[in-house]
Formats: sequence, C-alpha cells, structure tokens
Amino acid sequence: MSNQSFNFRQFTICQDRCAMKVGTDGVLLGAWAHGGHNILDIGTGTGLITLMLAQRFGKARLTAVEIDHEAAIQASENVNASPFAVRVTIVETPIQSFSAKEKFDAIVSNPPFFTDSLKNPDSQRATARHADTLPYRELFAAVSDLLAEDGEFSAVIPFDCLSQFTAEAYLAGLALSRRCAIRTTPRKQPKRYLVAFKHAAKASTTATDEQCIMNANGTRSEWYKQLTDIFYIK
Repeated sequence: MSNQSFNFRQFTICQDRCAMKVGTDGVLLGAWAHGGHNILDIGTGTGLITLMLAQRFGKARLTAVEIDHEAAIQASENVNASPFAVRVTIVETPIQSFSAKEKFDAIVSNPPFFTDSLKNPDSQRATARHADTLPYRELFAAVSDLLAEDGEFSAVIPFDCLSQFTAEAYLAGLALSRRCAIRTTPRKQPKRYLVAFKHAAKASTTATDEQCIMNANGTRSEWYKQLTDIFYIK
C-alpha cells in the first residue's frame, strides 16, 4: 500500500487524483450501511464506498454520483479495474441536478461537513470537505426525492454535526432510524456518528449503539474486525 493506492481483498483504490483519500470514515460507512437492489452513492470520490457495497451486495445495481471531474475519472478507473464494473455506473454531476428513472432502496453518502470553517486553499479538497457545494438542506432534498418508500439513507458525520444534520433531515420528511456513536478508543470521546434515515412514516423508532474502533492497546476492536474483515487483506 502507498499513498497513491490502497489494496483491499477484492479491489484496489487508486487515489492520486482525489482530494479525499481512503480513510476510516469511508470504510466504516461502506461496511455498516444497509444495501438493496438499487443503490446510490452521493459524492463517491475514489469509489471506495460504492465498491464496498458492490462486494457486499452481489446482485445490486449501483450508481455513484461525483461533482469533481478528476475524482469522477478516478472512480471510473477504480470501478473498471474491479470485479464489479458491470453493475456500477459513475455519473459526473452535482446531486442537485441528478435524476433517475426509479427510486433507490439504499442511498449512502460521506458528505462534505464543514459549514462555518475557513476553506482549504486547495479547491478540490475544499469541494470534498466543505458543505458550500452540497448544503445539508440540498442533500436531504435530493435524498427525499430519490429514496424509495421503504428505503434507507446512511451517512457518516462528525460527532458535533448530529443536531444540524438530523434537523435538516426532519425538514425534508426523513427521520433517524439508526445511530451509532464511534469512539477511536474506549477512553476517547466519540468522534463521529454513523447515521441512517428513513421516510418519517416508516421510521417509528431509532436504534442506538456505541462502538470503538480500537482497543486500549491499539489493536482493532472485535466489533471493527467483524465489521470490516471481508475487506482488509490483514
């Protein structure tokens, strides 16, 4: 493995042309999200989450939307080099302009999350990380329109973004159905949330959980190993 690529068991992610590299957030979401027969990945970047879901759900058709030209090209290359290319379509477009002939029973996103911070001078990285290009309200408007009646939208967000994120979901007619707080180690405070939403009429309760990625001695936790074992080579 190098900074230019990351090898998983069934596919390789090349990432030299993408602002956002392979990281824990994407791996967590790709392993945790519920799937279906028709899956949409919003802001696919390298294509990591799309390929993880393609591996997990062997009969699914997947569409991955990406606004950044270089990232869309690299995602296409990563998909075409994988065993799942025939089932995956990469679309270079803002999600605000995307339309589909049928609804998706699973939607995922590792969305831009900074809302008030200074932008990164690297414009590609700023697009990937700052919510100017995809405000939460516009994200949830798209999700609400594209999500099937019984579908689920899953995302990974920083711990301190939960209130704003769920408020915008509510305004779009979506309700929190699952929530998992993630600690890096048992002694650290949660750093991120894995969250899932359904149309409000279909989300009667919220399943809550809290997990650690690593044990106190620095080894992967049993939960994280079980969640990601089918992907990591070691």
